[in-house]
Amino acid sequence: QVQLVESGGGSVQAGGSLRLSCVGSGFSIYCMKWFRQAPGKEREEVADIDTFGRTTYADSVKGRFTISKDSDKNTLYLQMNSLKPEDTATYYCARAPNSMCWNGQRLDWGQGTQVTVSS
Repeated sequence: QVQLVESGGGSVQAGGSLRLSCVGSGFSIYCMKWFRQAPGKEREEVADIDTFGRTTYADSVKGRFTISKDSDKNTLYLQMNSLKPEDTATYYCARAPNSMCWNGQRLDWGQGTQVTVSS
C-alpha cells in the first residue's frame, strides 16, 4: 500500500511563503504531483515533476510555486511564495506509477494538508 504523508501546511498572510513536503516511496521512478482543492471547488493540479526532473505548473501558480524532489530522501516539495488568499485550499501530494506525467493518470493520494492565506 502506497503511503504519502504531507506536511508543512498552515496559516499565512498574503505575500507570505510556505513549503509543503510529502514523504513516501518511489519518487525517483514515478511522476509526482501536487493538487489542491478549495471548499466548493473541484480538485485541480498545481504542479508535477517527472523522473527526468521536468516540471509543469498551473497558470495560476507559475512564477510563484516551485515543485522539487529529493529522491534520496523520498521527499517531494512545493515551495509557495507570494501567496494569495485564492491559494487557500487543502493541498494533496499524488504519485503516478509512470515515469512521465500526463492528465488522467491513475494516482495514489496523500491525506492532504491545509493551507490558509489571509488578506
